[in-house]
Amino acid sequence: MTVSTYTVQGMTCGHCVNAVTEEVSQIGGVQEVAVDLASGLVTVISDQPVAEDDIREAVVEAGYELVAG
Repeated sequence: MTVSTYTVQGMTCGHCVNAVTEEVSQIGGVQEVAVDLASGLVTVISDQPVAEDDIREAVVEAGYELVAG
């Protein structure tokens, strides 16, 4: 199991959280996504490491920006 944390910019409400959660959850191998609106942190639990580019694509698809680690 792999736990990774990312920072997402531009989220302002519950809808934002739902959009990011939905898109990131669709990535293969992702088991759980936890989004903290206040801090912008997105924690991804997966059965194997997920490429940051895949996370970035999902976040952009949701309409937000992944901040470089």
